[in-house]
Formats: sequence, structure tokens, C-alpha cells
Amino acid sequence: MFAAAELDESIRKPVSESASAQERADLLEDLYLPISPEGGNLLYSLVRAARPDTIVEFGTSFGISTMYLAAAVADNGTGHVYGTEMNAAKIAHARANLDGAGVGENVTILEGDALETLTELPGPIGLVLLDGWKNLCLPVLRQLESRLEPGALVVADDITFPTMADYLAYVRDPANGYVTVAFPVEDGMEISCWTAGSVG
Repeated sequence: MFAAAELDESIRKPVSESASAQERADLLEDLYLPISPEGGNLLYSLVRAARPDTIVEFGTSFGISTMYLAAAVADNGTGHVYGTEMNAAKIAHARANLDGAGVGENVTILEGDALETLTELPGPIGLVLLDGWKNLCLPVLRQLESRLEPGALVVADDITFPTMADYLAYVRDPANGYVTVAFPVEDGMEISCWTAGSVG
């Protein structure tokens, strides 16, 4: 899948800044838009260590990052991954990929706008991966915040993108309840621990 994803740049289509999230998702439905292999290994390790019962992934695409999360859940013997994706074709590909890897039963993919589909997802949420449209990472996090369990991990991908500036300013401000660190994988990841709900 990573080899196929390397072709993304050769088939990437220009997308207008004014395009809606759904329009962008449909225009880029052939692109994998994956995390890096190192980022995948990091996600797997975090899930194995934290053993969260509920994992939320904003931006499933073809399911590469989902596969790392679901494999860790399977190896832990506990937990469930809730992915989000706007494009129906990508959801079909992701489900096929996850089933082919033998981890499909550990994942539910919610179709549609994550700001709507995640509204009813119950907490507590133990780990969040933010890898969807970068301008929506902060709104998605703010929507989930009241359901984060104390010590929950929030991982944001592609933090070198200029469109992640508002997100980074938010999680790096101690007043907002996070202890956070940048991790040097391709395009960067920010790993933030939610402390606002912790005692002491």
C-alpha cells in the first residue's frame, strides 16, 4: 500500500481553496494520503502501551493508519477503532484492506462529516489520531475534548503544514490542558496528552 501511495503526487489534482471538505474528498478519492511507515509504527506502539478502549481516527482514507491502530487493538485484545471518512469509494477500499489484513472486526468507519458523525460517539476516548483536512483538526479536537479520558493521547499528523498553525498554538498553550511534544517523523507528528481531566 505504501508503494501504491508513492504514486499520489503523479495523480494529484489541483483543489481550489474554496472547495468544501466533501468536494476535496471527492476530488482526491484516488489518493492514499497516508501516514509514513515510521508514523504507523509510532501509532502501533502508543496503542499497545496505552491500551485505550476507544480510538478515534479523523481521516481514514484507504485505511493505512487504521491498519496500524487496529493491529495494535487486536494484539492488545481490547479496544475498538472508530474511523471517519467522507468519500464512499475510499470507505469501500479501506474496509477491503482492513478485512484483508484480518483486523476489520476491530474497526467501525463512520461515513460523512466528522463534525457530525462523531457527535454521538460515547466516551471515554483514550486515543485520537487527527489526519484529516488540516483546517478541521482543531474543530474536531474541540468537539471530542469533553469525552477525552484523563491522560488520553492526541496524535496529529503533518504538523509541518502551515494549515496546522492554529492547532499547534492551541495544544502548545498549557492553559488548554495538554502536555505536548513534536515527534520527528515525515512531515512531523504532535503527540499531546490531555491533562485537564486529571486529578492533581
